[in-house]
Amino acid sequence: MPDRYSPFNRYIRYPLQAAFLLPFVGLMAALPMGWASALGGAIGRTVGPRLGVSRRARHNLRRAFPEKSAAEIEGIVRDMWDNLGRLLGEYPHLPRLDLLNDPRIEIVGAEHIHKARDDGQPGLFFSAHIGNWELVSLAASQLGLPLTRIYRAANNPLINRIILWGRHSIDGELVQKGRDGAEAILRTMRANGHVGLLIDQKMNEGIPVPFFGHDAMTGTALASFALRYRCPLIPARIERLEGCRFRITAYPPMDLPDSGDRKADIATLTTTCTALIESWVRQRPGQWLWLHRRWPD
Repeated sequence: MPDRYSPFNRYIRYPLQAAFLLPFVGLMAALPMGWASALGGAIGRTVGPRLGVSRRARHNLRRAFPEKSAAEIEGIVRDMWDNLGRLLGEYPHLPRLDLLNDPRIEIVGAEHIHKARDDGQPGLFFSAHIGNWELVSLAASQLGLPLTRIYRAANNPLINRIILWGRHSIDGELVQKGRDGAEAILRTMRANGHVGLLIDQKMNEGIPVPFFGHDAMTGTALASFALRYRCPLIPARIERLEGCRFRITAYPPMDLPDSGDRKADIATLTTTCTALIESWVRQRPGQWLWLHRRWPD
């Protein structure tokens, strides 16, 4: 049985983690969003770089940016934790956010979302764990386009409930990855609905594609469904501009390969989408979640 289900985790570690997180979430919910974001960022950049898990972030950064100095790597690690702390501070405010009328939120390319909403066919959106990634699906929902979203459950089931509380405030189906997730995507596409996927995590059952010059196992579901339905495939990017200000950009639908070789087309499209994610991360490296095990060790 995996260690995550051990008695120590179930009865000691997980409850202690939740007991620490709940008061933090309660405090952030009681503060104005800007204050909560600033406090979360201060805690994140002060505590996060000292945590053992930051060793993985430094390892990943050295692999992705071999030309950067140790000081530059540390600066990105600090920025990453600042962003994560801010995200946690902002999270309890998701149910109350009105992105279309919030002066802190800039939405670019809303016309692509409107067109996808009204074209009478299924569609796919993809993004990555950058900035406050929860705002992408919230923006789509508030523009009248609810997304079926697939998520990976947190190891700690108590913390997972807290995460789901915030995500369930966003319109659209929310399904755990695996068989249920695949069935939900298929059901949504058949009903001419829309799906949103974060495609920057390691997928052992995927295919190797270049990411920062190294092969990374990457899921092919996005490309497979896009090619199967020949439907709009729309990149959506979130950028933290400063503090609690954001820019959400929906790009025009991508061109889909059509060589006649389905396997090759899936690999080509998966590579193209991953390269786009890489370009976003290179522009704002401190806003990506470098804690993932993105590459095989």
